[in-house]
Amino acid sequence: MKNVLVSGCNGAMGQIICRMIKEDPDMKVIAGVDLLNTSIGNFFSVASDCSMVPGKTANKTEVIIDFSSPKATSALINFAQSWEIPLVIGTTGISKEDETKMEDAAKVIPVFYSKNMAYDVCVFKRILEVAVPLLKGTDIEIAEEHHRRKKDSPSGTAIMLAETINKILNNEMKIVYGRTEKREPNEIGISSVRGGTICGTHTVKFIGENDIFEIKHTALSREMFAEGAIKAAKFITEEGRKPGLYTMDDLF
Repeated sequence: MKNVLVSGCNGAMGQIICRMIKEDPDMKVIAGVDLLNTSIGNFFSVASDCSMVPGKTANKTEVIIDFSSPKATSALINFAQSWEIPLVIGTTGISKEDETKMEDAAKVIPVFYSKNMAYDVCVFKRILEVAVPLLKGTDIEIAEEHHRRKKDSPSGTAIMLAETINKILNNEMKIVYGRTEKREPNEIGISSVRGGTICGTHTVKFIGENDIFEIKHTALSREMFAEGAIKAAKFITEEGRKPGLYTMDDLF
């Protein structure tokens, strides 16, 4: 049984992960960290920078799953590296500087990072690898929709899809967020909608002169992201797993 520390345990995703781990015979939550100094279930919550985690708890922690905030994640990377604890990061809105910090930490510990933990989004990327070369003469637009409480915009998944498309097209495209002017050639546009309790929808549109080709993914429950994170945690704690930066492509 793997001992898990959940970062962001009081958030919507954190609570789902804690519940799902409780139902998993191979894993156990031994601690949680969050901005709120309160307790959930049968484990404790401390400051999100991990500064209050007792050494005996850190020593027992075998993997960390993080769905917190970019600021908390930045501190968490340092904590995980110093205690040599494998780390799964599902937090969105991570800066380029912290991505570099992940790469440095991955020289010491296994780090699993994805802007979207859902398996279906990995399938989405594979579909794009086939579709984009066939539809490269069209105007490409990405639309994403999320609940009103989501802090980052555009979503990390939308950015990941745009970067995937751009890479397929030899990085010749310009990514435009929230278009306010006339479309120019060689652009990939990203637009965002925030409202209600939308779990997450991503649509890539290939708009031609006479037709529109769409690829769309709609998340119906946050459990799909928690399931992916738990699989990632099991993956990076497998016996013999070496330090390195892992993604959904390694998992599936």
